[in-house]
Amino acid sequence: MRFFTAFRMTNMQQAHVIIKGFVQGVGYRQFVKQNARKLGLTGWVRNIPDGSVEALFQGPKDVIDQMILLCRKGPFLSEVEDVKVWWEEEKDTFPDFSTRHDF
Repeated sequence: MRFFTAFRMTNMQQAHVIIKGFVQGVGYRQFVKQNARKLGLTGWVRNIPDGSVEALFQGPKDVIDQMILLCRKGPFLSEVEDVKVWWEEEKDTFPDFSTRHDF
């Protein structure tokens, strides 16, 4: 059990993502939340005042990469123009993946 915990902690990455385009009011946050949970990622997603969506993903890098590809696609009604990704040091840990409503 200790080996697994140590491996999981060293294998964890964090990506901060900003998605621009027609991504608010089209179910984009719910799309991100559902897919992040399916992939076993933790973190959050929220709308930001400029009309973009911001997300923070924590998990194995290869899984986060899959999630970023999904963000580039988005749900049916969205029109993603750009996805910016910053890889960061993990600051906080999250128990699950949630939608935030703060700025």
